[in-house]
Amino acid sequence: MTVPHRDLPSLDLAPPGLLRVSPLLRDLQEQGPLCRVRTPAGDEGWLVTRHTLLKELLHDERIGHSHPDPANAAQYVRNPFLDLMITDTDAESARRTHTESRQLLAPMFAARRMLEMEPRVAAVVDAVLDDFTGRTPPADVHGGVSVPVATTVLCDIIGVPPQSREPLTALLAETAVLGDREGVRRMQRDLYAFVAELVGGKRVEPGEDIITRLIAGGLSDERVTHLAVGLLFAGLDSVVTIMDHGVVLLAAHPEQRAAALADPDVMTRAVEEVLRAAKAGGSILPRYATEDLTVAGETIRAGDLVLFDFSLPNFDERAFDEPEQFDVTRSPNPHLTFAHGIWHCIGAPLARIELNTVFTQLFTRLPGLRLAHPEDELAVRAGRLSGGLSELPVTW
Repeated sequence: MTVPHRDLPSLDLAPPGLLRVSPLLRDLQEQGPLCRVRTPAGDEGWLVTRHTLLKELLHDERIGHSHPDPANAAQYVRNPFLDLMITDTDAESARRTHTESRQLLAPMFAARRMLEMEPRVAAVVDAVLDDFTGRTPPADVHGGVSVPVATTVLCDIIGVPPQSREPLTALLAETAVLGDREGVRRMQRDLYAFVAELVGGKRVEPGEDIITRLIAGGLSDERVTHLAVGLLFAGLDSVVTIMDHGVVLLAAHPEQRAAALADPDVMTRAVEEVLRAAKAGGSILPRYATEDLTVAGETIRAGDLVLFDFSLPNFDERAFDEPEQFDVTRSPNPHLTFAHGIWHCIGAPLARIELNTVFTQLFTRLPGLRLAHPEDELAVRAGRLSGGLSELPVTW
């Protein structure tokens, strides 16, 4: 039975515990695989709480990012940038656009191509750590390691020159702010104009990067700009957040960290465990039903907001033994952090390489690294789409 609207549980953008599932989310998961909730924006929607159902719905073409009335669509949070995710009023057109984008970009992030990036990623991490390890502790891993590594690697691949990276990341940060709609719209326009100028420059001076390849494929400047902005917006903050949280987890489990450092295969599994456990309550993607459908005994109406939570199902005890335990030897580890099927993150191979390299080099160079403050005192970014930490002080 659907919960009366006045009694809908309200989702919180900042649930208690950086790396733990909030009691509310855990209660909702126990109530059922699909729960009616009120979003932080104040709208009603359906939250998918369990692993099996989320995986199933990721393959369901009746749920996508189109809406018959985008201007009045229910929202998870109020942010104009998310409005761009409602790509069309027509479901078939939206699906076709998404498929075409994946076909264009997926080969550029293929696992084999990303393996060729390993030496470059290692060199970036090595240079960043040369600077970081020379600092007097306590030092900030977020600003000193995670941000420069993720920014340098992604911008190298996309084709953003070094002199453009600082202003670009500032614009990206401003577009992720919640609440200030007019300010975000202004920054959004500035961001697109900034990237469009980079694209125009690549037509004159091409390079070995994604923007150049997209131009060579015959795409318009407008289309290349849209794709590049999407890659930057989706790929930068997410890697930074997981990298930060992974350092917290590995610092808190020295025996497991030592096992991972002693065996590359265990480190590979440790990266997957970090991906599973490191974003509890912080990764929700809004989607919309394109027609009426019945799911888990509930009727979802056409146009209803459906929230795909890519972290909560990773703590579903129906899919994982002792999901609250951090275990670097966990296998299999069918986490859904990178989604699944046609929604699977094309940047997953690159993210795995970055995380593996940073964790290995950071803790090898600083084997005594530990948090400078208790986990519950770490500063969480408020009022931002991606959440995450504003700083991560460590000592050694």
